[in-house]
Amino acid sequence: MGSHTKPFTDKAGGAIDRKRERERRMMLQALYKNAPDLSVRLVQRLLDKHILETTSNEAISKVFADLFEKMAEMEEFEMQYKIAPIRQLVIDPNFLSLYVTQFIIEDLVEHEKVQDIYGDDLEIYRVVDSVLAAIRPPE
Repeated sequence: MGSHTKPFTDKAGGAIDRKRERERRMMLQALYKNAPDLSVRLVQRLLDKHILETTSNEAISKVFADLFEKMAEMEEFEMQYKIAPIRQLVIDPNFLSLYVTQFIIEDLVEHEKVQDIYGDDLEIYRVVDSVLAAIRPPE
């Protein structure tokens, strides 16, 4: 009896993986295509929510725009490696928001135009996701 369920499970798992991969590609394409606009909106939201203190909004917007364009070409492994420390932060996370959150925590904080980054991982994630959720396909 158990042998009949295996092919179905494999097919269902494969279909879920294909759907997830398709969504991932669509989100990365949307991120790339909308990089300048999303980067400006993200910087503004980070400022409004008092997460980011910077001497140059434009410089930080450029950093995010460049990052968003680079993310579209990134290998899955590279992305997973970056988000590993915060993967369990929320249930059903937006992988793009996790990546950008970790980028802010690890890398952006070192940028010469950044005076300070405030908030814990979850606060930063929520602000990032409030912008990047716009390119996440509806369930």
